[in-house]
Amino acid sequence: MKRLFGVNPQVLALALARMSESVGNSFLVVVLPLFIATDFVTGATFGLTEVFITGVILSIFGFVNSPLQPFTGRLSDSTGKRKVFVLFGLVLIAAASFAYSLATSYWHLVGLRVLQGVAGAFIIPTTVALVNDLATEDNRGGNMGTYNTFRLVGFGVGPIAAGGVVAAGPYSVPVAAGTVTITGFDAAFYFAAATATLAFFLVVFLIRDPDIEPKADDDESVLDGIAIRDPSGENLLDPVFALGVVSFFMAVGIAVFATLGDIVNTRLDQGPEMFGLQFAAFVLAQILLQAPIGRATDFYGRKAFIVVGTVLLVPTTFVQGIIPDATLLSGVMSDSWLMFLARFLQGVAGAMVFAPALALAGDLAPANESGSTLSVLTMAFGFGVAVGPLLSGFLVAWGFAVPFAFAAALAAVGVGIVLTQIDEVVTPKRAIPFVGYVT
Repeated sequence: MKRLFGVNPQVLALALARMSESVGNSFLVVVLPLFIATDFVTGATFGLTEVFITGVILSIFGFVNSPLQPFTGRLSDSTGKRKVFVLFGLVLIAAASFAYSLATSYWHLVGLRVLQGVAGAFIIPTTVALVNDLATEDNRGGNMGTYNTFRLVGFGVGPIAAGGVVAAGPYSVPVAAGTVTITGFDAAFYFAAATATLAFFLVVFLIRDPDIEPKADDDESVLDGIAIRDPSGENLLDPVFALGVVSFFMAVGIAVFATLGDIVNTRLDQGPEMFGLQFAAFVLAQILLQAPIGRATDFYGRKAFIVVGTVLLVPTTFVQGIIPDATLLSGVMSDSWLMFLARFLQGVAGAMVFAPALALAGDLAPANESGSTLSVLTMAFGFGVAVGPLLSGFLVAWGFAVPFAFAAALAAVGVGIVLTQIDEVVTPKRAIPFVGYVT
């Protein structure tokens, strides 16, 4: 098969599979809070309020899968296999999604989210490692950007469609004995299971493991630790660890917005639909820009984009906390659209950081260690997404601007880390106009 714009056909197939799985998995972000609020779920709440336990159930996915990712990534390196890990994770995702239709208590939901978190630990690092194995240093950025674009399309489409599927229920389904009534919630859970099943068959028939030599662990544990100090002694931090820290800071800055819906809507005098649009603005920017930015890094280098992206994260994160207090553009657009613009520009910054960071980590990874190397970044991002909402819920007690100011300060620290701890690995083919080569 021919490459499309330098993208490996198997990467496109893998991207389609992750898009399908992401549609169903992101369904649950919208469906589970609605499901918990109904009479379908009963039983002990462990002494927690319903709102708090909803947040816990949603966050469990990130807190379970993130620390497990280096383990599964390293295990896939030691076996020289990626595909079987992806397939196993998809089976778990499909089974758990279907099982939500049978859940009746909070314990069931917690257990199923833990199971999905384990599934994510098998899928996330091994799919990224597969992309890295299938790419070369000449097209790694474009392949990473394309993969992330498709994945984010699924993540963005899922929540939009989920509410409609639930609201349109119940459904009457004809069967041999007559008709069966399916609630809107059950339909959503079945749909999530079906998308994971579709992803499973896409991987089965379209993906093959590249020829990589299994990592010989000698006497070391397969699950040994992550390098923090730079083994070469040239910098303080290991470059992959440094990229992971920057990815964590970026994810925290993105996620602090998520739990402040009611406060944002009150401050900006807007409805929940506008908040949803503002939340999606980040994803929209990522969808539009990840592939072209990733491709550009193949020619102009990775570090310059990461530097510009982390610098841009600082103001675009901070300004969200001072709207509508910031009135410079109040005569040009409404406060709600100012927030949308800030979120979109934050998405632009994120697109300039994440795909180039994955590509740079791929450049640094030995041929048989993609799983363990790239899992550092995927783990860090997952932790950031899980920590951000909890952090904002705590810091907002000191003022609406405080969570955003704190996240912006983390991004500023990230700028310093990129400038001092990360070096380009592959010499850029061209210099960036008006920017030059960042050393």
